[in-house]
Amino acid sequence: MNPGKHTKRRLPPRSGHRKASRVHDDTVTTALALAARDGDPAAGQEWTRALYRDVLRYVVHLGADPQAADDVVQDTFLRALTALHRFEGRSSARSWLLAIARHAVADSHRRRASRPRLREQAETGGGFEEGVALAELLGLLPAERREAFVLTQLAGWSYEEVAERAKCPVGTVRSRVSRARTTLLEQVVRG
Repeated sequence: MNPGKHTKRRLPPRSGHRKASRVHDDTVTTALALAARDGDPAAGQEWTRALYRDVLRYVVHLGADPQAADDVVQDTFLRALTALHRFEGRSSARSWLLAIARHAVADSHRRRASRPRLREQAETGGGFEEGVALAELLGLLPAERREAFVLTQLAGWSYEEVAERAKCPVGTVRSRVSRARTTLLEQVVRG
Protein backbone atom coordinates (compact mmCIF):
# COMPACT_ATOMS: atom_id res chain seq x y z
CA MET A 1 0.00 0.00 0.00
CA ASN A 2 1.33 3.44 -0.87
CA PRO A 3 1.39 5.52 2.36
CA GLY A 4 0.93 8.79 0.46
CA LYS A 5 -2.15 7.63 -1.36
CA HIS A 6 -5.59 7.52 0.32
CA THR A 7 -7.47 4.31 -0.38
CA LYS A 8 -10.98 3.32 0.58
CA ARG A 9 -11.24 0.41 2.89
CA ARG A 10 -13.99 -2.01 1.92
CA LEU A 11 -16.09 -3.38 4.73
CA PRO A 12 -17.66 -6.81 4.55
CA PRO A 13 -21.39 -6.82 3.81
CA ARG A 14 -23.58 -6.53 6.90
CA SER A 15 -26.39 -8.78 5.71
CA GLY A 16 -26.51 -10.82 8.91
CA HIS A 17 -26.40 -7.76 11.17
CA ARG A 18 -29.86 -6.47 10.30
CA LYS A 19 -31.41 -9.91 10.60
CA ALA A 20 -29.74 -10.46 13.97
CA SER A 21 -30.93 -7.03 15.10
CA ARG A 22 -34.49 -7.86 13.99
CA VAL A 23 -34.40 -11.15 15.92
CA HIS A 24 -33.22 -9.24 19.01
CA ASP A 25 -35.96 -6.63 18.48
CA ASP A 26 -38.56 -9.38 18.08
CA THR A 27 -37.38 -11.01 21.30
CA VAL A 28 -37.61 -7.71 23.16
CA THR A 29 -41.00 -6.69 21.71
CA THR A 30 -42.44 -10.14 22.37
CA ALA A 31 -41.25 -9.95 25.98
CA LEU A 32 -42.85 -6.50 26.27
CA ALA A 33 -46.13 -7.82 24.85
CA LEU A 34 -46.14 -10.70 27.31
CA ALA A 35 -45.41 -8.33 30.21
CA ALA A 36 -48.23 -6.03 29.05
CA ARG A 37 -50.52 -9.05 28.82
CA ASP A 38 -49.63 -9.87 32.40
CA GLY A 39 -50.64 -6.39 33.56
CA ASP A 40 -47.59 -4.15 33.17
CA PRO A 41 -48.91 -0.88 31.66
CA ALA A 42 -45.42 0.56 31.13
CA ALA A 43 -44.51 -2.50 29.03
CA GLY A 44 -47.66 -1.95 26.97
CA GLN A 45 -46.70 1.64 26.26
CA GLU A 46 -43.13 0.70 25.38
CA TRP A 47 -44.36 -2.12 23.12
CA THR A 48 -46.68 0.29 21.30
CA ARG A 49 -43.89 2.84 20.82
CA ALA A 50 -41.45 0.15 19.65
CA LEU A 51 -43.77 -1.18 16.93
CA TYR A 52 -45.75 1.90 15.90
CA ARG A 53 -43.51 2.81 12.93
CA ASP A 54 -43.37 -0.78 11.68
CA VAL A 55 -47.16 -1.02 11.75
CA LEU A 56 -47.55 2.36 10.03
CA ARG A 57 -45.14 1.35 7.24
CA TYR A 58 -46.93 -1.97 6.81
CA VAL A 59 -50.38 -0.36 6.70
CA VAL A 60 -49.25 2.15 4.07
CA HIS A 61 -47.54 -0.66 2.13
CA LEU A 62 -50.82 -2.60 2.08
CA GLY A 63 -52.46 0.33 0.35
CA ALA A 64 -54.35 1.99 3.16
CA ASP A 65 -55.45 5.47 2.25
CA PRO A 66 -52.51 7.62 3.45
CA GLN A 67 -54.92 10.04 5.10
CA ALA A 68 -56.53 7.18 7.02
CA ALA A 69 -53.30 5.28 7.77
CA ASP A 70 -52.98 6.69 11.30
CA ASP A 71 -56.59 5.69 12.01
CA VAL A 72 -55.91 2.15 10.79
CA VAL A 73 -52.77 1.96 12.95
CA GLN A 74 -54.75 3.23 15.93
CA ASP A 75 -57.44 0.63 15.20
CA THR A 76 -54.73 -2.07 14.94
CA PHE A 77 -53.30 -1.26 18.37
CA LEU A 78 -56.78 -1.01 19.89
CA ARG A 79 -57.61 -4.48 18.53
CA ALA A 80 -54.26 -5.85 19.70
CA LEU A 81 -54.51 -4.42 23.19
CA THR A 82 -58.02 -5.79 23.66
CA ALA A 83 -56.87 -9.23 22.41
CA LEU A 84 -53.52 -9.20 24.23
CA HIS A 85 -54.84 -11.58 26.88
CA ARG A 86 -54.92 -14.27 24.15
CA PHE A 87 -51.34 -13.68 22.97
CA GLU A 88 -49.20 -16.62 24.07
CA GLY A 89 -45.89 -15.69 22.46
CA ARG A 90 -45.76 -18.69 20.09
CA SER A 91 -44.93 -16.24 17.30
CA SER A 92 -43.24 -12.88 17.63
CA ALA A 93 -45.38 -10.00 18.84
CA ARG A 94 -44.46 -8.17 15.61
CA SER A 95 -45.85 -10.97 13.41
CA TRP A 96 -48.99 -11.19 15.53
CA LEU A 97 -49.49 -7.42 15.38
CA LEU A 98 -48.90 -7.22 11.62
CA ALA A 99 -51.54 -9.93 11.08
CA ILE A 100 -53.97 -7.77 13.04
CA ALA A 101 -52.92 -4.77 10.93
CA ARG A 102 -53.62 -6.72 7.75
CA HIS A 103 -57.18 -7.39 8.96
CA ALA A 104 -57.62 -3.74 9.99
CA VAL A 105 -56.56 -2.58 6.51
CA ALA A 106 -58.95 -5.04 4.86
CA ASP A 107 -61.78 -3.81 7.09
CA SER A 108 -60.87 -0.22 6.25
CA HIS A 109 -61.07 -1.00 2.53
CA ARG A 110 -64.46 -2.66 3.01
CA ARG A 111 -65.82 0.29 5.02
CA ARG A 112 -64.57 2.79 2.47
CA ALA A 113 -66.06 0.80 -0.40
CA SER A 114 -69.42 0.45 1.32
CA ARG A 115 -69.65 4.04 2.56
CA PRO A 116 -72.13 5.95 0.40
CA ARG A 117 -70.84 9.09 -1.20
CA LEU A 118 -72.70 12.30 -0.42
CA ARG A 119 -73.14 13.15 -4.11
CA GLU A 120 -74.57 9.69 -4.82
CA GLN A 121 -76.99 10.09 -1.91
CA ALA A 122 -78.10 13.49 -3.15
CA GLU A 123 -78.72 12.12 -6.64
CA THR A 124 -80.57 9.00 -5.49
CA GLY A 125 -82.34 10.55 -2.52
CA GLY A 126 -80.40 8.36 -0.06
CA GLY A 127 -82.23 6.37 2.61
CA PHE A 128 -84.43 8.81 4.49
CA GLU A 129 -84.75 6.55 7.53
CA GLU A 130 -81.01 5.94 7.61
CA GLY A 131 -80.38 9.66 7.34
CA VAL A 132 -82.70 10.38 10.26
CA ALA A 133 -81.06 7.66 12.37
CA LEU A 134 -77.59 9.00 11.53
CA ALA A 135 -78.64 12.55 12.37
CA GLU A 136 -79.98 11.38 15.74
CA LEU A 137 -76.75 9.53 16.50
CA LEU A 138 -74.62 12.49 15.43
CA GLY A 139 -76.74 14.73 17.66
CA LEU A 140 -75.47 12.79 20.67
CA LEU A 141 -71.89 13.89 19.99
CA PRO A 142 -70.32 17.05 21.40
CA ALA A 143 -70.15 19.74 18.70
CA GLU A 144 -66.39 19.58 18.05
CA ARG A 145 -66.41 15.78 17.72
CA ARG A 146 -69.49 15.88 15.49
CA GLU A 147 -67.87 18.48 13.22
CA ALA A 148 -64.60 16.52 12.95
CA PHE A 149 -66.43 13.26 12.26
CA VAL A 150 -68.86 14.66 9.68
CA LEU A 151 -66.23 16.62 7.79
CA THR A 152 -63.63 13.82 7.61
CA GLN A 153 -65.78 10.70 7.43
CA LEU A 154 -68.80 11.90 5.49
CA ALA A 155 -67.74 14.99 3.55
CA GLY A 156 -64.27 13.68 2.68
CA TRP A 157 -62.21 16.57 4.06
CA SER A 158 -58.62 15.85 5.02
CA TYR A 159 -57.63 15.95 8.67
CA GLU A 160 -55.40 18.91 7.84
CA GLU A 161 -58.33 20.88 6.35
CA VAL A 162 -60.47 20.23 9.41
CA ALA A 163 -57.60 21.19 11.73
CA GLU A 164 -57.16 24.45 9.86
CA ARG A 165 -60.89 25.18 10.06
CA ALA A 166 -61.06 24.31 13.77
CA LYS A 167 -57.76 26.09 14.50
CA CYS A 168 -56.36 23.09 16.35
CA PRO A 169 -53.60 20.50 15.77
CA VAL A 170 -54.21 17.60 13.37
CA GLY A 171 -53.77 15.17 16.28
CA THR A 172 -56.70 16.81 18.04
CA VAL A 173 -58.88 16.23 14.98
CA ARG A 174 -57.79 12.58 14.84
CA SER A 175 -58.62 12.17 18.53
CA ARG A 176 -62.04 13.77 18.07
CA VAL A 177 -62.84 11.49 15.14
CA SER A 178 -61.69 8.42 17.07
CA ARG A 179 -63.78 9.35 20.11
CA ALA A 180 -66.77 10.11 17.92
CA ARG A 181 -66.44 6.67 16.29
CA THR A 182 -66.27 4.99 19.67
CA THR A 183 -69.36 6.83 20.92
CA LEU A 184 -71.32 6.07 17.75
CA LEU A 185 -70.39 2.38 17.89
CA GLU A 186 -71.42 2.18 21.54
CA GLN A 187 -74.79 3.78 20.68
CA VAL A 188 -75.38 1.42 17.77
CA VAL A 189 -74.54 -1.62 19.90
CA ARG A 190 -76.92 -0.43 22.64
CA GLY A 191 -79.49 -0.17 19.88
